[in-house]
Amino acid sequence: MARIQPNQNPSAESQEKLNGIEAKLGVVPNIFKTFAHSPAVLDFYMQGSGALANTSISAQLRESIALTVAGANACDYCASAHTKIGEGAGISADELKQNLNGKSEDSKNQAALDFTALLVEARGNVNDNDVQAVKDAGFTEAEVLEIVAVVAFNIFTNYFNHVADTDVDFPHVSTAGVEKAA
Repeated sequence: MARIQPNQNPSAESQEKLNGIEAKLGVVPNIFKTFAHSPAVLDFYMQGSGALANTSISAQLRESIALTVAGANACDYCASAHTKIGEGAGISADELKQNLNGKSEDSKNQAALDFTALLVEARGNVNDNDVQAVKDAGFTEAEVLEIVAVVAFNIFTNYFNHVADTDVDFPHVSTAGVEKAA
C-alpha cells in the first residue's frame, strides 16, 4: 500500500491538469494523482515532461533511457510505466527488457545507455572520456545535454515513487533481476 495515497480531493488547479491527462490517456495513473497533492509538483512534472518531448533525441531513446534509470534505481513503478509507454513507441519487448538492464541492440543507443548508467552511478560526476565516448557514438553536444536532462527527470520520478511507494497501476515489471553495474 502506498505511503502517500493518491489525492482524492485535488485543488481546482490540479484537477484541471488531471482532467487533461485523463483526456489524453483515458485514465489518470496513480503517479499523477499523487503528484496532485502539490500543484507545484504536478506542474513541475507536466512542464518538464513537455520540455523533454521537444528534445532532438527520439521518443524511443527517451523511453530506453527511462528504463535504464528505473533499472539502476530499482523503481518498479517507472519500469512498469516506461515499458508500457515504450511498447506504444514501437520498441520491441526484447529491447525493452534489455533497456531495463542498460543494454540495447543498437550500438548508438548502447552508447547513450552506457552514459545514462554512468550518470546514475557516478551521480553526474563523469570525466572527459565519458562525454567524448557518447559524442564519438554520434551524439551532438546538445543531445548529450538532453540525455542528462532525461536522466535527471527520471531520477526525480524514481525517487518520488520510492518516497510515496506509489501503487503500480500498469502491467507490473519488476526490477529485482536487474544486473547492477560493477
